[in-house]
This record gives sequence, C-alpha cells and structure tokens, in this order.
Amino acid sequence: MATVTRFEDLIAWQEARKLMQMAYKVTSDGAFAKDFGMRDQF
Repeated sequence: MATVTRFEDLIAWQEARKLMQMAYKVTSDGAFAKDFGMRDQF
C-alpha cells in the first residue's frame, strides 16, 4: 500500500478535482456563465 505524504496523493482529492473541472466546463457558457452568485458557490 502506498503512503500518503501530501493531500494531492489522495484518490478522493484527485477525483474531486476532476469533478470540479467538469462543473467549470458546464457552467462556463450559457445561462450559468452570467449567474455569478451560483458560480461563486463552486
């Protein structure tokens, strides 16, 4: 088993980064792009 020395090594953190990248892509245009309040909550 690998030792975790940094939080970036955690699988959960890596998957969360992928999820946020997808969310940013979805909200970068259209109606979400102008809803700054909702985008700021991300």
